[in-house]
Amino acid sequence: MSQASKKVDWCLKKAQKEILEENTHRGLIEITPDIKPAGKHIAKAEHNLNAALDFAKMGYSDWSPSAFFYSMYHCFLAILSKFGYQSRNQECTIATIEMLNEEGKIIIDKKFIATFKTEKDKGEFSTIELREDFQYGVEMEFKKKEEFERLENMCKELIDITKNICLGEM
Repeated sequence: MSQASKKVDWCLKKAQKEILEENTHRGLIEITPDIKPAGKHIAKAEHNLNAALDFAKMGYSDWSPSAFFYSMYHCFLAILSKFGYQSRNQECTIATIEMLNEEGKIIIDKKFIATFKTEKDKGEFSTIELREDFQYGVEMEFKKKEEFERLENMCKELIDITKNICLGEM
């Protein structure tokens, strides 16, 4: 069993326990596969991408990393919905995407998965760290144009991949 599969198993058990104890969960549950919520997550991903671009135009580019992050995250939530999962935990979401990728149910470049991890290999890009730097830091301008464009392009690419996976579009 892969590390991702073990994490998914842990997330499923965590949610089951929480539902029994608290009638809610902060993990991962299995649901009926459904492309309707997947489509809504894709719309939210596109909305967040547009917000990131608009923030920059309005002089609030420090909010763009959060919007880029959630644009990509909603793509992952769309994919989970299509495959019968609901996640309320970022680590569980990422592990499930990794597992689906390992099982060959989806094909997603590992750069998209890596961007959601805080422990990264040299040269990998971490959207989560960038989002946290701007969210909790005092910088009010996203000055690195190349990084901004990279995030914009990653979002556009992942939205297209997600549409293909969930809706059979490209």
